[in-house]
Amino acid sequence: MRVERAGQVIELTPTEFQLLETLARQPGRIFTRSQLLDAVHGVAFESYERAIDAHVKNLRRKLEPEPRTPRYILTVYGVGYRFADDRD
Repeated sequence: MRVERAGQVIELTPTEFQLLETLARQPGRIFTRSQLLDAVHGVAFESYERAIDAHVKNLRRKLEPEPRTPRYILTVYGVGYRFADDRD
């Protein structure tokens, strides 16, 4: 699975790709960790919800110009994540 950013091809794991695809298809929509687990693995287990955080961290390292201040994959504190939209 690959994406391209600024002319550079970036290799993603299947899980990272599915996660990115889920978020990017609906920019601005807030997804809970449970919803993202459902989208990526088909079933959400409460104990695995924090695994989404690790995948998001890896995606940010690969895609964000500055991973510590993300522009694309944004955290909605206390809820989950969303992909940036035109308002951001």
